[in-house]
Amino acid sequence: MSVSIRFSTSMHANKGHMSSFLYTLGTWAAKARWLVLSLWLLVLAGLGAGAIFFSQGANAPITIPGTESQAALETLRSTFPEVSGTSAQIIVVAAEGDDIESEPYRQALIDAADDLEGLPNVTAVAYPFAEQAAQGLADDGQAALITIQIQGTMDQVPDALDEGIRDTSAGLQEALPDGTQTSVGGEIYSAEVPGLSPTEAVGVIIAFIVLVLTLGSLIAAGMPLLIALIGVGISVAGIFFVTAFVELTSTTPMLALMLGLAVGIDYTLFIVSRHQEQLLNGVPVTESIARATATSGSAVVFAGLTVVIALVGLSVAGIPFLTALGVAAAAAVALSVVIAVTLTPAILAMAGPKILRKKERRRIAAAAASAGDVETATGEAQPSLVGSRFSDRFFGRWVKVVTAKPLITSVLVLIVLGIATVPALQLRLALPNASGLEENDPARVTYELTAEHFGEGANGPLVLAGSIITSTDPLGLMEDLADEVRAVPGVADVPLATPNQGADTGIIQVVPEEGPHAASTGQLVHGLRDKHDEWQERYGVSLSVTGFTAVGIDVSELLFKALIPFSVLVVGLSLILLAMVFRSVWVPIKATLGYLLSVGAAFGAVVAVFQWGWLGDALNVHATGPILSFMPIILMGVLFGLAMDYEVFLVSRIREEVVHGADSQAAIHRGFVGSGKVVSAAAIIMFAVFAAFVPQGDPSIKVIALGLAVGVFVDAFIVRMVLVPAILSLLGDRAWRMPRWLDRLLPHFDVEGEGLTREITYAEWPADDPAAVVASERLVMPGNRAVPELRVQAGEALVLDPADPVSEPLARVLSGRGQVSRGTLKVHGLLQPDRAATLRKRSAWVPVTHIREATKDRPDLLVITGVGPALSGRDAEHAHGALAAWAIERERATGKAPTVIIVADVAQATRVLPRALSPVTPGAPNHEHAAAGMSKGVRS
Repeated sequence: MSVSIRFSTSMHANKGHMSSFLYTLGTWAAKARWLVLSLWLLVLAGLGAGAIFFSQGANAPITIPGTESQAALETLRSTFPEVSGTSAQIIVVAAEGDDIESEPYRQALIDAADDLEGLPNVTAVAYPFAEQAAQGLADDGQAALITIQIQGTMDQVPDALDEGIRDTSAGLQEALPDGTQTSVGGEIYSAEVPGLSPTEAVGVIIAFIVLVLTLGSLIAAGMPLLIALIGVGISVAGIFFVTAFVELTSTTPMLALMLGLAVGIDYTLFIVSRHQEQLLNGVPVTESIARATATSGSAVVFAGLTVVIALVGLSVAGIPFLTALGVAAAAAVALSVVIAVTLTPAILAMAGPKILRKKERRRIAAAAASAGDVETATGEAQPSLVGSRFSDRFFGRWVKVVTAKPLITSVLVLIVLGIATVPALQLRLALPNASGLEENDPARVTYELTAEHFGEGANGPLVLAGSIITSTDPLGLMEDLADEVRAVPGVADVPLATPNQGADTGIIQVVPEEGPHAASTGQLVHGLRDKHDEWQERYGVSLSVTGFTAVGIDVSELLFKALIPFSVLVVGLSLILLAMVFRSVWVPIKATLGYLLSVGAAFGAVVAVFQWGWLGDALNVHATGPILSFMPIILMGVLFGLAMDYEVFLVSRIREEVVHGADSQAAIHRGFVGSGKVVSAAAIIMFAVFAAFVPQGDPSIKVIALGLAVGVFVDAFIVRMVLVPAILSLLGDRAWRMPRWLDRLLPHFDVEGEGLTREITYAEWPADDPAAVVASERLVMPGNRAVPELRVQAGEALVLDPADPVSEPLARVLSGRGQVSRGTLKVHGLLQPDRAATLRKRSAWVPVTHIREATKDRPDLLVITGVGPALSGRDAEHAHGALAAWAIERERATGKAPTVIIVADVAQATRVLPRALSPVTPGAPNHEHAAAGMSKGVRS
C-alpha cells in the first residue's frame, strides 16, 4: 500500500518532509508512551467535564438566514410575537358518536387552554372556543386542535413548558369520556434528538471480528477499537462542550460519532498491520513503530485530509447549520488522524512483541537467537496477515477473473451501477418532520390524526406576513387579501387573516391542499410568491411567505442548488489530488468516474428504501417520503474521502510494481493481491459501522448511514476491486503516462512515505564506496539514455562533455533540478529525486563568469556552465581564482573539499579548475590524480 513517485520530477516540494516528520513523531511517541496516553486521557477527561457542566444540547433548528421565509420570521418576532417562534399542538378526538362541541369537551378544552396560557414562553393559545380568532375545529365535528405558540426556537423550549403541555394533554385524557383520544405534537416535537441503541454495538462487534481475522491477535484487534473509542469520546465530548458557544443541530454529534468510529478503526488498522509486517521481517520494535507511522501514517494523513477538505467544503453551500455540521464532523476525522499517528505508536510500544501471535513471536526469537543478537536479527520474511496464503490465492483468482475479459467486466459494472443509479433520478429533498418518526410516537400520532380530521395540509400551514401600517382599514384589507389567497390554486383553506394589536403588521394563515412534503405545497409557496408584485401594486402590501413549512422548502431548494457547485469542487479536487499522487491522467479520470458511480448507486439505494419503501420493514423505516435535504451533500463529501482512501491504497501498490519494472498486467495482479486483503478489511469495517446505525437509528442519521454503507460497499468491492483492475488492464502502460508540462506543474505528494522507505533502504549505499559524494547505479535519463555508473569524491570535479546530449540533463539532476526515468542516485547523502528540493537549496547553477557571486552563499555543490573556447583568458583566471578561494574556505570551515560539476570538455575544464579540484569524467576507468594525490576517480 505504498505510493512510489520515485522517478518523477521533484520541481516543487521535498517529498520526504511529511514522512520524515511522522518518523520522528512515531519514535518520540513510542519512547514517551505513558506521557502520550496520559495527555490524551487528560484531554478526554477535560472535555468530558466541560460537556457535562456547560453543554446546552445539540438541538438547534435548521434555518437559513437571508431567505424570504427566515427574514419574515425574524420580523414577526418583534411585530407579531403571537405567531412567531415555534409551536406545539394538542389534538383531541371525541369518542365514537360524540360531538366535540358538546359538553364535557367544550369546557375541558377551554380549561386546558387557560392552563396552557400560564406556561412559560407561551405567547398565544388558539382553540375552537376562543373569544377571538377561534380556530381548530374539524369539519366532521369529531376533533379539535389546540395550538400553542411558543416564544423562541425549538432548542429554547424550557423543560417546564414541555412538561406542562404533556400534563395538560394527560389531564384532558383523564377528564374526557372513555374512547377519547388526546395526543401531543407540533413543531417542537417534529424531530427527536438522536441517541445510541444496542444495534450500534453490532457494528463494533463485526469490526472486532474482522480485525481478529486480519491481524491475528486479540491484542492487535482490540487496539484499533480502543484508540477509535478514545478519539470518538474526545470528539463527541468536544462537540457538546462547544454547544455552550455555538448552536448545533441534533445530527451533528451522531454524524461525528459515526464517522469518527469508522475512520478511527480503519486508520489505526493500517498502521498496526504495517507494524506487524515489519516485525515479522525482523525490524526492531521501536524502529518498526517509527517506520509504520511514517509510511502508513502518511497515507492516513492523506486519506483524512481528503475527508476533512470535503467536509469543510460543505461551507460552499453558504448555509450556517451545514457549515457547522461539516466543520464538527471534519474536526472528528482530523482528531482521528492525530490520534492514529500519536496514540497508536504509544500503545504499540506498550504492547511490544505481543502485538504478534505467540507462534510468530517464537519464530522471531528463534531467528534472533541463531543470529546471536535479539535487537538486530532479521530472519526470514514471513507473511504478516492471518491466513495470507488463502487470501493471496483468493485475491489472485479474483483479479484474474476480472481482468480476463476487461472490456466485458467494465461494461457489466457500468450497466449494473447504471441501473442502481436509476432511482436517484426521482430524488426529492425535504427537512424531517413528525411523519418520519416511529408509528407509536405521540408526535407521529398527532400528525396522522390531524391529517385524518383536518386534511394533510393542516400539518404544513403557510403564513403570509407583511406591513400594513399605511392601511386605513386593516381588518377590511386582511379580508380582501384572504379572498385573493383563497383563489390561488393549491389553497385548501384560509382559517385566519388578521392584523396585530398595533395594526401595523398582518398575517394570513394558509392551509395547503396536501402535506408539507408534497410537490404541490412547494408549488403553492412559489405561486404565492409569484403574486407578490400584483398584490403589492393593488393593495400596497409586501407579503412574504413564511412558516415552518416554507422554511423547510427554502432550505431544501437551496441545498439542492448547492449540490452542483459542491460536486464541481469535489470532482475537481479528486482529479487534482490523484494526479498529484499517481502522476497520471487516466488514473484520476477513472477514479473520479468510479466515485460518481458509487455516489449514484448510494443515492439510488436511499431513494429505493426511503421514498419507494423497498426493504422498509427489514430496515425499520417508519414511513416513506422525501430524503433529508442535507443528506446528498454530506454523503458526497464523506464518500469522496473514503473513495480516495481505497483508490490510493489499491492503485498505489499496482503503480509501485510498475515502477519497479513489472509489466502492466503483472503489476495489476501483484498489486491487487498485496493490497486487496487490507482494503477489504477496511471496507468491511466501514460498512459494518455505518450499517449498524440504520435499523434503530434516528431518521436523520439512518438515511445518511444507509447511503454511506451502500456507497462504501459499492466503491470498495465493485468500483475499486472490479472496475479499476479491468480499466487498468485495458489501458496497459498508457495508464501511467502524464504530459511533461502537467508533471512539472503539479506538486508531488509522497502518500505513504515511499521516499523515507527508500532513504532507510539506501542509508548505507553505496557499500563499495561509502565516501562518495555522488553515486549512481543503472541510471537512465528520459529518452531511455543510460548514464555510466558514477562515483565522485569530495574534491573531485565531474566533467560533462557538452557534445553529449545527456550532459546538461544529467547536470540538472545532479543539482536537484531535473528528472530521471529509473535507477538509483545519491548526491551528498540525499537520495534523488526524493530529496531534490533539499539538494537545490544546497547547490548552485552558475555561469562561469559569476562563480565568485555564487560561492558567497557557501553551496555544497556547484554546477558551472559556459566553459568553452570563447571563454577569455581573463575570465578563466578569475574563475580559477574564485574556485580556489572557495575550495580553501570550504575545507577550512567544514573539513571537506567542495564538489563541482562542470559542463565542458576536459581541456577547457582544466583552464578554470584549481589543483584542489581533480577532473573526472563519466565512464572513465579508475585512475590516479597525481596533482591532487587522489585515486578515487569514476568507475564505469
